[in-house]
Amino acid sequence: MDDQTRVEIYTKDPCPYCEMAKSLLEKKGVAYEEYLVTGDDELFTEMVERANGRTTAPEVFVDGELIGGWNETRALEESGELDELLGLTVADGGTDVEHRNLIIAGTGIAGLTAAIYAGRANNEPLVLEGDEPGGQLTLTTDVANYPGFPEGISGPELVTEMKAQAERFGAEIDHGVLESVERVEQRSTVNRNVERSDDASDRPFRVELTNGDVYTADAIIAASGASARTLGVPGEDELMGYGLSTCATCDGAFFRGEDMLVVGGGDAAMEEAHFLTKFADTVYLAHRREEFRAEQYWIDRVEEKVEAGELEIMKNTELLEVHGSPEDGVDHVTLVHNEQGHPTDRLDDPETDEFDFDVGAVFLAIGHTPNTDYLEDTGVQMDDEGYLRTQGGTDGGQTETDVPGIFGAGDVVDYHYQQAVTAAGMGCKAAIDADAYLEELERADAATETATADD
Repeated sequence: MDDQTRVEIYTKDPCPYCEMAKSLLEKKGVAYEEYLVTGDDELFTEMVERANGRTTAPEVFVDGELIGGWNETRALEESGELDELLGLTVADGGTDVEHRNLIIAGTGIAGLTAAIYAGRANNEPLVLEGDEPGGQLTLTTDVANYPGFPEGISGPELVTEMKAQAERFGAEIDHGVLESVERVEQRSTVNRNVERSDDASDRPFRVELTNGDVYTADAIIAASGASARTLGVPGEDELMGYGLSTCATCDGAFFRGEDMLVVGGGDAAMEEAHFLTKFADTVYLAHRREEFRAEQYWIDRVEEKVEAGELEIMKNTELLEVHGSPEDGVDHVTLVHNEQGHPTDRLDDPETDEFDFDVGAVFLAIGHTPNTDYLEDTGVQMDDEGYLRTQGGTDGGQTETDVPGIFGAGDVVDYHYQQAVTAAGMGCKAAIDADAYLEELERADAATETATADD
């Protein structure tokens, strides 16, 4: 890197996206100046002014020029422009292909549990962190129901401990946060009745990463989780990061003293609404139906906040539009209400009430979309929403997909339970299933070598 290149990054605590940006720079060997804005009003004001009004972290600057937040930094990395901006020398030549027995996509609870079991089985797994290191649990401040922690544990702390445990047993975790699988192709031409070549191109799966790295692997565990959904309402694209967010724990503290709106009715929405009462004047929770999907534990905790006057529930209500500007943030929202629920489906109903509502921040907690796009060319079966279909049942091989050698675990498969403990269980199963598959391949190769020697 050019000695004159100066990299600055504004961060907050906690902030998983800040950690992703820092990890990316560290992987590249880039020194940076970090400005922690948490608890420092002067630094926070400076960040907002330099970032053209953006109130979320991280914000990255190179030689005084705004690069942007995590999404912008990631996009520049994927396009190859980031290295040029940082003054890094891009080497010419082809891409080396490295072979691994097992690749695990994802470092959430499912992926890390799989890594622990695969490492103990001497399969030396390579674990790819992807775009969201640690998965959704890193956005959770209080994990109160994971066995073994009677006083609870934070999501980031649990993930950190599991990473250390996986590495202890021989797993290699690639900390390059952009090491997400871009494409996996099954090598259908591999003939296991002939001696396998040392050439990696003869291996059954080819894995390409968004940074251009290429691996081959005998088995893959897809534990890449799911990403937060958005609504697609007017104002959403323009104001994302300017008062509109999908992560309360990341951005809630930036809007201290504001009225805040949380949209959703499941566990995540309840948890985020409860968390935001630390900072908000009043938190409003809008849900499109009368009944919540959340477990009773979270409903009870939210009701306590309602009784304390810190939170109000708006049932049968949906978000129709977000108003504001990047310069001034969110100003107000347009909501719609109908006592029958799902009011956006009843906009022509005279009983539907459309109204403006003043809030200074909006947090979307409306579910997730499985991160399985990178598997589309493999032939694995998915449902209409993109969740992997696995064997299931009561015998071994429950995590197998219909493509031999590809296994699924965690939120890429489970759209029903979506709990940390069930993800851990599935990760364990996937590692055991993958180990059995790899042992079968080894036996087949040994038999082939014996037959060849006899000839």
